[in-house]
Amino acid sequence: MKSDTHKLRASAGPQQSGTRRTSSTRKAAASGWVGSALEYYDWFIYAQAAALVFPTVFFPAGNPTVALIASLGTYAVGYVARPIGAFVLGQWGDRHGRKNVLVLAMLLMGVSTFAVALLPTYDQVGILAPALLLLLRLVQGFAVAGELSGASAMIVEHAPFGRRGFYASFALQGTQAGQIIAAAVFLPLSAVLSSEDFHAWGWRVPFLLSALVVFAGYMIRRRVEETPVFVEEKAHKDVPRMPVVQVLRESGLNVVRAVCMTLVNVVGVTVAVFGAAYATQPGYGIGMSTTVYLWIPVLANVIALALIPWFGDLSDRFGRRPLMIVGSLGSGALAYGYLYAVSQNNVPLTIVLAILMWGTLYQVWNATFASFFQELFPSRTRVTGFAISQNIGLLITSFLPSLFAVVAPPGSANVPLTVGSICFGITVIGAIAAWSARETHRIPLHQLGSPDATPVSREEYAGIRAAAR
Repeated sequence: MKSDTHKLRASAGPQQSGTRRTSSTRKAAASGWVGSALEYYDWFIYAQAAALVFPTVFFPAGNPTVALIASLGTYAVGYVARPIGAFVLGQWGDRHGRKNVLVLAMLLMGVSTFAVALLPTYDQVGILAPALLLLLRLVQGFAVAGELSGASAMIVEHAPFGRRGFYASFALQGTQAGQIIAAAVFLPLSAVLSSEDFHAWGWRVPFLLSALVVFAGYMIRRRVEETPVFVEEKAHKDVPRMPVVQVLRESGLNVVRAVCMTLVNVVGVTVAVFGAAYATQPGYGIGMSTTVYLWIPVLANVIALALIPWFGDLSDRFGRRPLMIVGSLGSGALAYGYLYAVSQNNVPLTIVLAILMWGTLYQVWNATFASFFQELFPSRTRVTGFAISQNIGLLITSFLPSLFAVVAPPGSANVPLTVGSICFGITVIGAIAAWSARETHRIPLHQLGSPDATPVSREEYAGIRAAAR
């Protein structure tokens, strides 16, 4: 038994010595956490500024409604750019290495976000102001498309067999932390400064802090070693010339599955985007406090920070598919109750259900999908497969708030039933996609993505997993 376990460890892929492997794994996980937190900090501060200040800073003041729609439109454009970034940066990561794509993505994101702070206003340069804002948002969307795919590939390929889900979950924990940090920067500024000062210069401070993003992220990521899998492929000249063509030819069905699973992000859209409009917009007649509602995503994300690594560890114990299915269906089903609580202006119940729906059950899915998506694809096309799948799914999801507003506009009856049914139906699609995929957590690293892959037995896997702690 001992010799068999030793053979399985050797077959799991290129390995380092125990001490060095542990150090590399921790560095990769820390890099993924910090990098994701910093990049998604940039992403979320733009979202907040687009709603709070950009309509009056970068657009003409004559029609506030048009200015708000145009400002939020620049936010949505970032999602349009993400599939383009996924094709380019995904291929870059598979051809030039995981480390290279992570540094490139962070530099692009940090520089473009910092540049927003330096933009002139509409009163100063007219239509050039929103045009420059739109251009920088396109760069942001392009850059962020390569972050999670590269970070989770780096972690999975450094992680010991039996612990891939646990370590990959730290990149997702970082994205939640980024949203909390963004709120933590904006809320004090808006509270301390007068409205005039906040609109004149205060909003620029969070964007100027992106200079620290570039410096801190670069210092952390340059110290992480390239993954042994990619180094070996490069040495054997097994790096594909066109990873996007190869991934569609060899793993096209898994791309479709991953796109469908990504649609489970509808849960976050239902709570943070449509839920906010439903609760606070006068046309719906509910009248929940905007300030109170803004704290709901923060509270849910604080709970998520604590739970994500635990759920990642559960996926290593029980498999990826069970958690993907339970997380999808559980969070989707709670959409009915959550929207009903909002419709009754029941703040305590709304907060409790938001924490259960988004902060807990959705995180069962969220903590697992990064490792699962990475394991669906072979190493030679791993970053590309993950990036294009996730970002096409996110592009589709970004239009769902508009769909909700069309089918359940202000004044509609049965909004919780209508929107809740769409949300739940979409999560059912994601659960079916997860069910149709093969289980991957007991497949050795070098066999991932292969139709002929053979998972190790449960007993042998338990022994390897125990030794990897």
